[in-house]
Amino acid sequence: MAGRWTLRILALHLSLLAVLSDLPPKNGFIPSPNGTHYIDVNECSVTNGELTLCGRAICHNTVGSFFCECLKGEISSLGTVNFTADTSAVCQDTNECVTQKGICGPNAMCKNAIPFYSCTCKDGFISTTGNKSFGHDDNAECRDIDECQRDNVCDPNATCNNTEGSYQCDCKAGFGLQSGKLSYTGNQEQCEDICKVDKTICGNGTCHREPDGHSCACHSGFTNYGNNRFYCTELRCDVFRDASLLKESFSVARNLVVQLNQSCLELTESESPTKLDGEGLLEKLLSAIDKLLSSEAFKDNRKVSTFLNLVENTVKLIGPFLKPPGTNRSSTHTELQLLLHKGAVLPQGAQVLSSKRAQLDIQMETAAGDPSSYPGFTMVSMLSYKNLEESADGFFSGMKQKKDQRFKINSKVVTVSVSNRDTHHLQEPIKLTLYHLEKQNKFNHSCVFWNSSEDGGTWSAQGCSVVESKPDYTVCSCNHLSSFAVLMALHETEDRFELQLITWVGLSLSLVCLFICILTFWLIRSIQSPRTTIHLHLCISLFIANFIFLTGISRTENHAGCAVVAGLLHFFYLAAFCWMCLEGIQLFRMVVLVFNTSFKTLYMMAGGYGVPAVIVAVSASVNAQGYGTKKHCWLALDFIWSFFGPACFIIIINIFFFLITVWKLAQKFSSLNPDLDKLQKIKAFTITAVAQLCVLGTMWIFGCFQFDEGTVVMSYLFTIFGSLQGVMLFVMHCLFSKQVREEYGNILSKFCAPRKKRYSEFSSSHSSKAQGSKSTQDTGDCHI
Repeated sequence: MAGRWTLRILALHLSLLAVLSDLPPKNGFIPSPNGTHYIDVNECSVTNGELTLCGRAICHNTVGSFFCECLKGEISSLGTVNFTADTSAVCQDTNECVTQKGICGPNAMCKNAIPFYSCTCKDGFISTTGNKSFGHDDNAECRDIDECQRDNVCDPNATCNNTEGSYQCDCKAGFGLQSGKLSYTGNQEQCEDICKVDKTICGNGTCHREPDGHSCACHSGFTNYGNNRFYCTELRCDVFRDASLLKESFSVARNLVVQLNQSCLELTESESPTKLDGEGLLEKLLSAIDKLLSSEAFKDNRKVSTFLNLVENTVKLIGPFLKPPGTNRSSTHTELQLLLHKGAVLPQGAQVLSSKRAQLDIQMETAAGDPSSYPGFTMVSMLSYKNLEESADGFFSGMKQKKDQRFKINSKVVTVSVSNRDTHHLQEPIKLTLYHLEKQNKFNHSCVFWNSSEDGGTWSAQGCSVVESKPDYTVCSCNHLSSFAVLMALHETEDRFELQLITWVGLSLSLVCLFICILTFWLIRSIQSPRTTIHLHLCISLFIANFIFLTGISRTENHAGCAVVAGLLHFFYLAAFCWMCLEGIQLFRMVVLVFNTSFKTLYMMAGGYGVPAVIVAVSASVNAQGYGTKKHCWLALDFIWSFFGPACFIIIINIFFFLITVWKLAQKFSSLNPDLDKLQKIKAFTITAVAQLCVLGTMWIFGCFQFDEGTVVMSYLFTIFGSLQGVMLFVMHCLFSKQVREEYGNILSKFCAPRKKRYSEFSSSHSSKAQGSKSTQDTGDCHI
């Protein structure tokens, strides 16, 4: 304010000078003494006491004017450094601690001052000037103080480690703190003997302090797997002693079990046990599993329980002796994924183990278990068996089965093992994805585990649930660990008394009719031809198949014998279809070819019996286990297409030849000079063959619907058509044939009219010769 008044007085003074001179007044200038020119006024030379026109600011004169500049560390109220005196601006202190973040550096605290600022180093730091504080123009920074350079910072049993702005005292090996912490600062604690500080550091063992740390001498029945600095955990060796069932099954397994038992006892009984050869034992385990699974299936569920328990405990025994981070192995019948972590720090986070048929999602905290009993390592393994489902199938006493329902394993069996000894109820459930053996979603799937403590061993769903189920896979969630699989619930057709009665009566009647057909086509020479030869072998194939079915379909006591019955049924039913196909080809040759219309017998035998023999041989070599089931001596459900496939193909071929035959017949009937007698005969043959195809094919069409629920009607139709096939063939090929009926009449007349024997013999001989001659002229077959 004083500066403005001074400026006004100066302006008044200049105005008076201008009046006294002849020059007009001009701001910032005064006339020269002689009044001829202007002289600049230095406004900064005018003072009001000790202050200039700018007050505390620096004044700068310019030609005809001036401006003010705030001191360093200050800024005008207008937000600028410079301002003119005709404004109301004033200079104010700048808070550099706010406007310039980090001006003192990361290890100092800023304090505002007038002007400028000051910096004070944080605890554990000192400035490069040697002082705790420094100013803006000291060009200094705060640096860390190395407290470990001082004497007696930590106690004798600890090591001092400098940190940024501080330090920490870390206990030496074999010492610890009462608080359980790993380090301390200051004088509140001191490192003491770890064996006295932590009474549970060795678990079930005795702690001894040594120059380089402590060691744990485990009690009997406990081990720290050769690492004497870690917790002693229980290791049960009785599982290897109680594997007598497996010893009797295979000598290689017996030798391995003996070795594992000795190794286990050494780990739990010896004061200084030697480390095991983990790699070698793992190779022996996988080799033994391959040889066991390649032999006969375990028919006893107790053997399955012993086998699975032995494998799980063996993996737990040898896992700690492998090299981190683990291993992936694949053999003939197994696929192993094993993850191993070693060290004093417990692992954390999720891990995924994947194989071709399974995937495991597990938290490493779950695998490690209780931190207070951590043994110094964490192991997770997933072992999948390529054919164990065949041995473990059928043991479902632990499942709640509905009426007319049965279960079937629809995944590979997978054993999950971890180093955590308490896996009966996990806090965090595991997720196990199992891929289906049969890709379908019309059946309900259940997640199950092998419970060896119930009924000697059974599949159970307790503690497991289905998270997601797709046609290709099922995701399971389980709160415990064991061996797992996915079950498929199938509807089972009930063995009704009515169906059994129809089957026995119908098949018995069919066997009689087929036997009459065989005698007819074999002994009556007047009707014999290539076509009747086909009919003869068709009836023989069906007769043998029906006889075997009637006597052996339910004889499942002996697995090998049941497989033979299933193979014979497979062969003779396919042979029936092949002979039926040969009849279609024969009709085609009779219509299309003029000469050489008959098959050679050798060719017919090769097609009728050779083709089904090749199909059965190939099927048996690919999947011998597909012959014979637990209830019937027939093909397994997943192997049924080894019959349906060829049968459907033969039916399609037959339909193709029949269509061409009918087309050629239509052309010949419309020709100029048709041989009506011959064409009518072939037409009748074709109609009979098509009817025969319908009779044989319809039965198996109904058979395709036997694997779903609600198929009672289909079961009756399948049973009726299947059991009466022989009767239908007898009616079509014998009773509908005029020539056969005449031959039957001649045969009956011999027994019914013995007094007219000589006349009957003459009549029969004459009739046979005449009809034989006619058969030779007309391809040797009869009218329908």
